[in-house]
Amino acid sequence: MNRNKREKEYYSIDVGDSTFTVLKRYQNLRPIGSGAQGIVCSAYDHVLERNVAIKKLSRPFQNQTHAKRAYRELVLMKCVNHKNIIGLLNVFTPQKTLEEFQDVYLVMELMDANLCQVIQMELDHERLSYLLYQMLCGIKHLHAAGIIHRDLKPSNIVVKSDCTLKILDFGLARTAATGLLMTPYVVTRYYRAPEVILGMGYQMLASTSMHPCSLCICVCVFFLSLSSEDIDQWNKVIEQLGTPSQEFMLKLNQSVRTYVENRPRYAGYSFEKLFPDVLFPADSDHNKLKASQARDLLSKMLVIDASKRISVDEALQHPYINVWYDPSEVEAPPPVITDKQLDEREHTVEEWKELIYKEVLDLEERTKNGVIRGQPASLGAAVSNDSQEPSTSSSSTNDVSSMSTDPTLTSDTDSSQEAPAGPLGCCR
Repeated sequence: MNRNKREKEYYSIDVGDSTFTVLKRYQNLRPIGSGAQGIVCSAYDHVLERNVAIKKLSRPFQNQTHAKRAYRELVLMKCVNHKNIIGLLNVFTPQKTLEEFQDVYLVMELMDANLCQVIQMELDHERLSYLLYQMLCGIKHLHAAGIIHRDLKPSNIVVKSDCTLKILDFGLARTAATGLLMTPYVVTRYYRAPEVILGMGYQMLASTSMHPCSLCICVCVFFLSLSSEDIDQWNKVIEQLGTPSQEFMLKLNQSVRTYVENRPRYAGYSFEKLFPDVLFPADSDHNKLKASQARDLLSKMLVIDASKRISVDEALQHPYINVWYDPSEVEAPPPVITDKQLDEREHTVEEWKELIYKEVLDLEERTKNGVIRGQPASLGAAVSNDSQEPSTSSSSTNDVSSMSTDPTLTSDTDSSQEAPAGPLGCCR
């Protein structure tokens, strides 16, 4: 593209503490989220006539780790295509050459709220069940391609006012095919599975099996006592669920086992006491969903031994979930990862920079009218088709109410999309 023509297509604007240089088609930029992986703003796309989210990757070339994460996120987002995974609509850079290349912008579907905000609402069983069903569908789709999210938490799960749910933020994701040892220090501390806390090795179990803390929150707004240290977090877990069996102890390495065995022994609480009926909505007459079913599902999720914990496939068949079962959603074709050495790659920052630049140029070439060509049309089907341009006021057209939210609920490492939460519409 002619250099002068390219320059005319872009403009710069301050968004919060950052400067965004974006295509002129994107207007009315407003900050909605920030974190270690990037800064996110909402915008109105005059070509697609819809609201979108634009994520500017934070200093992607400051070191090898950041550069590799940026490359991984770009490649994975390009590959996945499922209604419960955030859709990639466009990718661009304002820089004209590899030598100048510094910034990467990802354009995604704009959602209304993250799960941190949604769980503050009074949801009925239909909505709770349907949200969890969608989450499981998204996780299953990722795992079908061997993709491990590694940072699944409420602030990385976003919802629209019509009850559509999507998983986002793949900056820490890895592919299970890698033979490399994966660090346990990736999942946000509060949402680490017991096997991660105890250093048993990060396997697909940590997110293929039901992730205890985060999925518990998703279902009934119950926290297993947040703490600031892994050891303390373990103590909180066993106080609630009880000291694990000797069979589980034998799976630990000797030093960890010695510590765990020397801790006070706890009987734990019954699930009827942990989750009394008062925590749940009234039983549903429409879908026959009951607190007892939700409690049973939780009892299968909140199992310390990952080998005995309910799997994603099993959870999708649970009576509390399978009322929504749709083969086209559950068994959607898995994404095809184009880079087979995605996680084994080791490069200098300059080499990563060149790889990312090639990916951006490839995606720009494949982009027509803002939508990545080569991906099924269903990619953006769940995006709001509201074609009204946002006003210049402080509220977005995607805001569904003036309901206040507690900003402390959002992790400071999260780069998810955020907007004021409001009532959720009917399921389906």
